[in-house]
Amino acid sequence: MPVPPRSQLQLSDTQRRVVQHLRIHGPTARVHLAQALDINAATLTRLTQQLGVLGLIEENPANPLTVRGRPTIPVAIAGHGGWSVGATIHPGWMELVVIDFRGEILFEDSRPFAQGDPKVFARTLDERLRALAAERGFMHGRFLGLGVAVAGYAIGGDRNRRSVVDWIAPWNDIPLQDVLEGVLDMPVWIENDAAAAALAEYYRPEIMRRHRSILVFFLGHGVGGGLIAERDLFAGEFHNAGEVGRLFPGDMPRPSGIDLLATLRKAGAKADSMADLEGVMESHRGVFEAWIERASGQLAMAVHSGVAWLDPGAVVISGALPEAVLAQLAAQVDAHCNRLFSGYQAPIPRICASSLGSKAVVLGAALTPLHDVLGTRDRESARHSI
Repeated sequence: MPVPPRSQLQLSDTQRRVVQHLRIHGPTARVHLAQALDINAATLTRLTQQLGVLGLIEENPANPLTVRGRPTIPVAIAGHGGWSVGATIHPGWMELVVIDFRGEILFEDSRPFAQGDPKVFARTLDERLRALAAERGFMHGRFLGLGVAVAGYAIGGDRNRRSVVDWIAPWNDIPLQDVLEGVLDMPVWIENDAAAAALAEYYRPEIMRRHRSILVFFLGHGVGGGLIAERDLFAGEFHNAGEVGRLFPGDMPRPSGIDLLATLRKAGAKADSMADLEGVMESHRGVFEAWIERASGQLAMAVHSGVAWLDPGAVVISGALPEAVLAQLAAQVDAHCNRLFSGYQAPIPRICASSLGSKAVVLGAALTPLHDVLGTRDRESARHSI
């Protein structure tokens, strides 16, 4: 079995706790940080000094806090502590993004790519990264790793072997981590595209600071899902948690972008790809409304079941559809679920639309190495299943 990827940055459990607290709660005074983590002041001072030397945290003088009657300068996550890359392939093009240690996007890039061979993908990505490094100079920082999001489910419990969609057939059932690392000479993480999107949705500050667990539905070429449970990406026994597409057979109407495209084409719309959806919304508003009504009913049953089993704090409707379509879907799913939960006294999750759009997949891929560095992923499980 391939060796699990390891970034250049290795932190102790206590260091990870400090960084994770700051990531979730934002700039925090050292005295409050020590209290929250139950660490004595001297130990906390030493830890923040160590993390400061590593470039992972920094003082935030622009946001002074008052502690016991006097101002103090809080510490916060530093962007220059490391950077990572996310990449994915779409029909006819590839996409990459580079993020800093805060999770903020440094730059994005996309280019035509019609070649299905994963080695060609890796060589193309390597060439593009080298060109960007020469232009932007980001290679001078600490590299955490490369996350690659793949449309396909894991085979035999191995997250690096995937049964993939037709348009990347050469990626099917091969050791993707080995193949890509062999070309790129860097640590590579392989993740399902919908699971990557779930990670990106969770890392949005308004989500991470309010919830420990969320359920994400990603609507693109297919229907996918992902679960963040207790701040970790839940993979499942066979690394296929979130394969909600199984609930919607491909030979029947389903709540996917491809299904919406097919519905529009039957109505005479000129829409060849999901990039064309925005342009036909006004001229085919009735078609969109009917599709949203049907798709929201289908999603509501999946959401209702997921909430009953998993008890998430929020449900996010994400995907490659126009933001207005996602917003309408979320509103109608929420209305359906309120009826389904009628009379239920326990708290129910809020249902909201994503603001990330299709970018969630590549951003989540880039967050995967960072997420692993912070130690929130179940390392023991990963060690035995990769």
